Amino acid sequence: MDAGGYDGQGFCSQFIGGLCPAPATAPLNLKNWFKKPKPNPLPKARKPSGKRLKVLHMSDFHIDPRYATGSEANCTGSPCCRKNHFNSTSPNVIQFPAPRFGAFLCDTPMALGVAALQAIPALADTVNTGFAWTIFTGDLVSHDDENELSRDYIEYTETILYDLFKRMLGTGPVYAALGNHDTYTEGDDAPSSLGGALARQFSWNYDHVADLWKHEKWLPGAAVQLAKKHYAAYMVKRMDGLRVIALNTDMWYRSNHFNYINMTNPDVSGMLRFLTDELQSAEDAGDRVWIIGHVLPGWDGVNALENPTNLFYQIVDRYSPHVIANIFVGHTHEDHMSIFYADNATTISAETAQALSWIGPSITPTTNLNSGFRVYEVDSATFDILDAHTWKSDVSSYPDLDGQTAFGPVYTYEYNTRETYGKTITSWTANDPLNATWWHLVTEG
Repeated sequence: MDAGGYDGQGFCSQFIGGLCPAPATAPLNLKNWFKKPKPNPLPKARKPSGKRLKVLHMSDFHIDPRYATGSEANCTGSPCCRKNHFNSTSPNVIQFPAPRFGAFLCDTPMALGVAALQAIPALADTVNTGFAWTIFTGDLVSHDDENELSRDYIEYTETILYDLFKRMLGTGPVYAALGNHDTYTEGDDAPSSLGGALARQFSWNYDHVADLWKHEKWLPGAAVQLAKKHYAAYMVKRMDGLRVIALNTDMWYRSNHFNYINMTNPDVSGMLRFLTDELQSAEDAGDRVWIIGHVLPGWDGVNALENPTNLFYQIVDRYSPHVIANIFVGHTHEDHMSIFYADNATTISAETAQALSWIGPSITPTTNLNSGFRVYEVDSATFDILDAHTWKSDVSSYPDLDGQTAFGPVYTYEYNTRETYGKTITSWTANDPLNATWWHLVTEG
């Protein structure tokens, strides 16, 4: 670590109260990074099958095993709804008793988590069929101070939630990515380049989740071994021509202390080398790819470090739109999207829109948001998204559910993506994809 230079300035900017300005983005040398140039012209696009698959996207579950019904739901600090958390203006009198199913400043009680998993198959009409597959874009674990976390707590949360996913969502594999809360200490993962025991200090978690994914029969053996070696990142090559690549985005997360070692190297962990090689293999085979992760690049600039996400942006540019069909992340708890444009977005237009990142709504109500999830309609040959449906549960109604057991939280249909945003896009048919070009046209509407 260059404590007196670039690394030290970055660490100071992030962890010492903004005492230092953030260092400038380092120059990126892509010479020899890509084994082959981008095809020109691009390969002929796959012909749509006309068959639609249902795929579930869940994110940010943040289950709270310590949730205490009747405790303070309007506490000072977070998370609320804990026996030991109070409102500093009224420490002896509870201002807002925590409802059984949750509140806006609290993580997910088991009652809400189970209610959501019960509702999803019924609302998506997959009770008898199951989803084609499910993606979970990270953060199973509750928001806790470090002194209230442990390896056992992380492993317990991962075990019970993956088991619930398997039991309650029906058939179809779940492809999961780790979130920044799915480790201990929170947000930290060490690069293998450290060597020795330092490099292996988080292997307990990669081994644990990989074995759980194997136990649930979601991943084949080759993907399980990749996950154990690559920070729980893996590639699954499905029989239908889709490859799912899961990334551990802690490797570009600002709060990962290990990311401040040799910061000018945008890929200290080797994760983006892994991604690039897998994308090149997919391109050579004519396969399409979904990328899943947790912490999104870009957005408001406080989540991801510039150097690794700059490289990620160039990788997306190189392999879009012919290889990368979609990108999926979470972390913000919000329901939104992000467009990747060619050439660092020097020209922003429908012609330069290359790839789309879907950011999933959270199951947890924390940060004053209603609980929600999304279901995609996916073409079975192109793996483009043809439509998306979002449901939400009104958290403000939960206090009314206390004192009875006949009814639980209600998830209501919030909106259809194509109908809500595509009314002005007359050039698109009902079977054209909701891709980056379509979303750019939405911005022009």
